Amino acid sequence: MKFVKLFLIILVALLVIFLLVAAVSSSSYDVERTVTIEKSKSEVFNYVKLLKNQDNYSKWAKIDPGMQKDFRGEDGTVGFVSAWTSDHPDVGKGEQEIVGMQEGSRIDYELRFIEPFESTSPAFMTTDSLDSTLTQVKWAFHGDMPYPMNIMLLFMDMEEMLGNDLAGGLENLKAILEEE
Repeated sequence: MKFVKLFLIILVALLVIFLLVAAVSSSSYDVERTVTIEKSKSEVFNYVKLLKNQDNYSKWAKIDPGMQKDFRGEDGTVGFVSAWTSDHPDVGKGEQEIVGMQEGSRIDYELRFIEPFESTSPAFMTTDSLDSTLTQVKWAFHGDMPYPMNIMLLFMDMEEMLGNDLAGGLENLKAILEEE
């Protein structure tokens, strides 16, 4: 009987510690990467504003080339939605919508993940002219984890995990655009 009581006290104490650590831990993260491309700003922007082109350079699109895709609206305009469904656990099911655009310089997205977990996250891409034939592209992502799951951020390096995916996608984008 004493063993069970001691076990329950330890279990409750661990749960309280877990919840307290989660309460004071960050629940959000921001990741961004940049690349410089030897093309004019307008050429780069006109390519990246089309969500369908992400299939050519995004790491996530390349994980499952056979995923089902669905498109709604006019690509490259606010309101366009690119949806995907995949049996691959790293891809899942979700959609991305263009929710804002500053023509020639910035595209804002809303990513809505449905499976394997539900979440909504903003992302954006910007293009900045360094000179007439050199453009810097920034790809950024913001995420939130609800309490108490936010404690996972203490053990997961989202900066590295997502950052590597963004950087790889930008390097693919650079290779595609500089090859043209």
